[in-house]
Amino acid sequence: MIYVIINSSDVSSVNFSQVKQTSAETMRYNSNGTKAIVKFEGDTPSFLSGKPQYSHSEIISILHDKNGEWYYTEEYE
Repeated sequence: MIYVIINSSDVSSVNFSQVKQTSAETMRYNSNGTKAIVKFEGDTPSFLSGKPQYSHSEIISILHDKNGEWYYTEEYE
């Protein structure tokens, strides 16, 4: 699984047929709602091209280390 953090303003550009989430409502947002996590497998969808990509262990680290920016849940463990 590959993870990408996007701005919430970019959620409307997500093609949900190319990612694991099924809608904007099933995405994980940070605590102030300005960023969201998208996850996918395989080739990088064009709308995520050029954005930093993270492995599972890297995204877990981000969820733990962002000084409260993300609400941590066991969903990503």
